[in-house]
Amino acid sequence: MARRNREPEKPANHERWLLTYSDLITLLMIFFVLLYTISNINAKKFADLSASMSKALLGQNSGKILGEAVGQLPIKESLSQQVKIEAQNILKAQQQIEKLIKEQGLAGKVEVSQESRGLIISLKEALLFKSGSAAITPEAKVILVKVGQILKMLPNQMRIEGHTDNLPIHTAAFPSNWELSTGRATNVVKMLIYEVGMGPERFSAAGYGEYRPIAANNNEFNRARNRRVDIVVVKSAFEVAEPKITEEKLKESVE
Repeated sequence: MARRNREPEKPANHERWLLTYSDLITLLMIFFVLLYTISNINAKKFADLSASMSKALLGQNSGKILGEAVGQLPIKESLSQQVKIEAQNILKAQQQIEKLIKEQGLAGKVEVSQESRGLIISLKEALLFKSGSAAITPEAKVILVKVGQILKMLPNQMRIEGHTDNLPIHTAAFPSNWELSTGRATNVVKMLIYEVGMGPERFSAAGYGEYRPIAANNNEFNRARNRRVDIVVVKSAFEVAEPKITEEKLKESVE
């Protein structure tokens, strides 16, 4: 039998370590690229993102929470505490207004309730205005000032919303219910600013005319309920929807 010839043994490859070395160098390069990218994050954009998240979750005055929470309290715990404090303050204001309604015999003329967006103080037309007028009566000014003094203690934004019934109005001053409801809301804003001393930057005014009724306009009682001005104490979680001019935006517009 012929003897098989053995294949000559291949010399040992002493350069295989180069493959491992090249892989290691590649991984190190990727690692340092990532570090460089992270280190070059725009600090201002990060701060803006932090403030936006805080406003969305809590509101305008919470911009510092995300930054301060690092190394102190967990973010969720901080936000939860702020929301709890706000809820307590709003409830206290509601109770004070309910007490005022009882003391002044205003049941049916002033109603107070809470919705998801905030505290609603609903003042009926019979208390504030004469029919077809946006001028606040002297008697109503006294009540409105007392309500405003309670609300002044809250830091929240205020939306003043005017509403009418569905009976049309055609006067020189108010060609439609849009103008009437807007005029009434605006005059309530002026009262709270000039007579109570609340900051004008806290307010917005809206006129909804007949299009946000709380009762069917099928009889005089229900129409009287719809003729109202609502003072909405906006919860800070909903303030993000309100347009704001920050100091940074003012500086950017000047530059």
